[in-house]
Formats: sequence, structure tokens, C-alpha cells
Amino acid sequence: MNAKQEEILRENIRQLIDVVKQKRTINEQNLMLEEDRLRNIVRILIETELKNITESTTPDNDPTPNKSTGINVLEDLLKKIIPVLETDYKLLTTDETQRESFRGHIINAVIDALTPAEVNNEAGEEEAAADDLEEEIDVQIGDEAEDDKFIDIRTDAERADDDEEVEEDPRDEFGVEGADETGRNVAYNAFKKIQTSVIDAYELLSNTEDQELFYDYLIANLKLYFDKFESELATNVEEPTNQAYDDAKAEEEPMGDPGEEEIELEL
Repeated sequence: MNAKQEEILRENIRQLIDVVKQKRTINEQNLMLEEDRLRNIVRILIETELKNITESTTPDNDPTPNKSTGINVLEDLLKKIIPVLETDYKLLTTDETQRESFRGHIINAVIDALTPAEVNNEAGEEEAAADDLEEEIDVQIGDEAEDDKFIDIRTDAERADDDEEVEEDPRDEFGVEGADETGRNVAYNAFKKIQTSVIDAYELLSNTEDQELFYDYLIANLKLYFDKFESELATNVEEPTNQAYDDAKAEEEPMGDPGEEEIELEL
């Protein structure tokens, strides 16, 4: 091969290399464009999916109301009082009887506070009549004014002893006889926290059907939530195991008392 042919060959090789480089550059550019397009598609899909997830997990601030006003009012009440009852209930971990006492006292107190609507109405009418009668009696007694003529001959010490009344513990009146007192005391404090909310919610309702639904479902839900709290406090959970552990445990030899071994060696 002479010099001219060699030069032509070299030129052809350079041209071929240039062509290959150009194709590679074009392919790389196309590949980059394709990657950018795919990235945009993936980004749009991710944004759409995140939006769907956010919308599905965001609490519904305006849920569809129940058909019963009584149940709607009760649902709002439970959101307020159940966290309070749960916190105080789960303080009682020494003995199950404490929690049973707490549960019984709370339910009993709610029942006492929320008597059926017709009984309340009758009681209201009787109370109004009694007030009228009491007012009439007060007027008659006031006219006589005999109390103003009474001369108290007791000494100061006697007056102090007579005036000093033994104040009854309100928890005794609240309590159920024979129930655990610790559970009673915690229940007393818990009920004071929720009593106003319970009564206010019930008094919103004037429809008899709403009142009955509210009352029945409130008692039922209190019992169900107490069952739930108790199951969450369960401590007798069996530890998982496997065959390898059981076999290794069975092969372990009990260690003797070092003191006994020393005594035997000395003998």
C-alpha cells in the first residue's frame, strides 16, 4: 500500500468515525428526550396519586348526618366524653375490681342524671305545684313573725357545737354500696368532668323519640367503650416461641447450688 492509498484509507476511517459519533449523539439526545418525557409522565402520576391519597385520608369535617337528631347529638357528645373516661379508666391498674367499680358508678350516675323525658316533665309539674304551696306557707309563717321573738340562751361554745355539722362526703352519696372505693372516687371525679356536657346534650332534645334514642344508645355505647378499654388493658399476652427455642430450652441443665457443692467437697 503506497502513501496515497494509506492516506485515503485514513480519511475514510475518520469519516466513518464521525458518522458513528453523529449517530451516537443523535441517539443520546433522543434518549434524553425520551427520559424527560417519561419523567414528566411519572411525576404527573405521582402527584395525582398523592392527591387521591390525601383526599381519602383527610377527615371529613362535614360528615353526612344521621337520620336521627338524637343520634347526631349523641355522636357529638361521645367525642367529648369518651377520651375523658378512657384516661381515668386506664389509671386503675392495681385491680380489676377498681375498674368494675368505675364502670358501674359512671353508668349508674348517667342513668340517674338522665331520667326518661316523661318523668322529667311530670317532676317539673309537681315541682311547680310544690313551689306554689311552699310560697303560700312561707307567706303565712312570715306574717306571724314569731321567729323574731325567740331568745337564744346558748353559750358561744354551745352555739358552735350545734352549728358545726358533720359534712357528708359527696362521694358516699355518689357511691354504690359494696363497690371498690378507689374506683368510686375516680369515677366521681370523672363524672364531674362530663356531667354538664351529658345533661346539656340531653336537654337539647325535646322530641320524645330523640330523647329515648339518645338515652338508650348512650348507655349501650358507654358499656361497649368500657369493654374496649378493658381489652386494651389485657396483660396476659402469650409470648411467641418456636421449635428451636423449645429444643434449646429443654437441653439446658439446671445449675446446682454452689454452696452445696462446696460443702460436699469439704466433706
